[in-house]
Amino acid sequence: MGTPRFIDLTHHLAPETLARRVNPLKDLIRVAQQNPHLVSLANGDPHFSLYPVRRINIEIASVSSSDDPVSTWRTLGPSAPTQTLASVIDEDSGPLLRASLAYGHGAGLQQALDAITEINKVYHVAPAHVATMTLGNADAITKVFRMLGAPGDYFLADEFTFGPMPLAADAHGIKWVPVRIDSGGIIPEELERILSEWDIKRGRRPHVLYSTPCGQNPTGSTLNAERRKRIYELAQKFDFIIIEDDPYYFLQYDAPNTQSSVSESTKAFPTSFLSLDVDGRVIRIDSFSKVLAPGLRLGYITTAPQLVPHLINLIDFSTQNPSGFPQVLIAQLFGPTGWQLSGFDKWVRSLRLDYQRRRDHFLALFERDVQSTGFATADVPEAGMFFWVRVLVERHPRFQKIDPEPLPQSDALGRPKAVARTNAKALMDELFDACVAGGVLVCPASIFVLPTDGTFDSESIDDRSNFLRLTFAGSEETMSAGIPIFGKVLKQFFA
Repeated sequence: MGTPRFIDLTHHLAPETLARRVNPLKDLIRVAQQNPHLVSLANGDPHFSLYPVRRINIEIASVSSSDDPVSTWRTLGPSAPTQTLASVIDEDSGPLLRASLAYGHGAGLQQALDAITEINKVYHVAPAHVATMTLGNADAITKVFRMLGAPGDYFLADEFTFGPMPLAADAHGIKWVPVRIDSGGIIPEELERILSEWDIKRGRRPHVLYSTPCGQNPTGSTLNAERRKRIYELAQKFDFIIIEDDPYYFLQYDAPNTQSSVSESTKAFPTSFLSLDVDGRVIRIDSFSKVLAPGLRLGYITTAPQLVPHLINLIDFSTQNPSGFPQVLIAQLFGPTGWQLSGFDKWVRSLRLDYQRRRDHFLALFERDVQSTGFATADVPEAGMFFWVRVLVERHPRFQKIDPEPLPQSDALGRPKAVARTNAKALMDELFDACVAGGVLVCPASIFVLPTDGTFDSESIDDRSNFLRLTFAGSEETMSAGIPIFGKVLKQFFA
C-alpha cells in the first residue's frame, strides 16, 4: 500500500450524520480519561467499590502445548490443556476490570483497541486507520449504513447477499443496485457498466459498495487480488466507498499452514481492501464471532480517522460502548498473560485447518451422494462456511421456458419489473418443500436475492436462483446424515 493521502469524505455522509451533535456527557468522560489528574465532581456513575464483582477468571484453550490447538481442544474435551485469564478489581489488573464495568468511551476500552490496532497493522498494514469497537458485525453494518445512507440513496452489492444486511438499510430508505457475480465473486466489468451507464434521473449515482470479499455469504466466493485491485480503482474513478464486511477473513483455505510467524501467515491471504486503501474510502468491518464465539457480540469498524467522530456520536446516542466483559477477554487474550498476537495467529491457523477438514469431508459426501446424480454441482469454496450448490434445474422434466410478452412488465407500484423467462423459481420452491418433507433443511437462493425494482437488469434473477446454500460448519455426523438425504430427495425430485 502506498502512503495514505486521505481525501475529504464529507459528501458521502448522510444529512442525519452531519446534523448529529456530540453527546456532552460523553465528552466529559473523554476529558476525564485524557486528564487522570483531575478531581472529578462531574461523573454520575456508581463507585467501583459498590460493584458486586471482585474477580473474573476466564479459562481458555492453551495454544502453547500443541501445533494444532483447535484439534487438541476439540478431541481432548475437558482434559485439554488450558490457561486462565484473571482480572481482580483491587489488584494490578483492577483498572481494566473497573473500566469494563463502568460507563465507557464509545470507541471501546483502550486495552482492547490496542489489541485490534495490532491486528490491523500486522494483517492489513493499516497503521493510519482507526478502529472503533462494535457489538458484532450486524451492529457495525447497521451503523455504517445509517452513517452513509440517506433516503433515496442507492447502494451496490452482490446480486445474492446475506439477507439481513440489505434489509437493515431498507428502513433508512436506501435502495439497492445488484451487481452480477460469478464463481469468483463480483464482476468488476459489471460494476463499471452500472456506474458508467447510470442515469442521473434515477437519482444520485451509487456511492457505497457493500462487499464480503472472503467466503461471501451465501455463495462462498472469494475475490482474488486482481479483482480487488480493479474494484478499488473503480471506487476511485467513480468516487464510492467500499464497505468491506469480512467475517471469514481468517477462514481462508488451501493456504500453506506451515508458517512459523505472524508475518509469514499474512502472506498466505489476498490483499484486503483495507490494505489497498490510500484514500480512506474503505470501511472495514470485522468480528470475533467466527474465530472465538458469536455470543461475545464483539467486533470492530476500521476507518479513516475523519469518520471516527461521526461513528462515536452515533454510538453514544444508541448502543453506547460494547459490553465490558467481552472487551476484558480480548484485552487479556492479546495481553502479556494471554495468547498474544502470535498465539491468536496460531489458533486461527489451526481453526482454518479444522474447517478445511470439514469442508473436504462435505465435498467427499457431496460428490458421492449428490453430484453423482447428475442433477447438482458445486464449486469448492476457498473461504467461509458454505457450499453454493447449483441445481441443474434445466434437466428437470417439467422445466419450461416462458414467453414473457403476455406478463405484466411492472409491479403493483408501477416500477419496472424484470420478468422471469423460465419456471426455475417454482421448481426450486418445490425442491425446498421436498427437502423439508424428506428430513433435511437447506437455504434456498431466493432468500438471498438482493431486493431491487428490476430497473438495473432486464433478466429476472428468478431464472438464476437455481442454487441452494449448504453449510459445512456443523459436525461430521450432521453432514454424514444430511447429505445422503439431500441426494435421495434430489433423485426423487428429478424422477
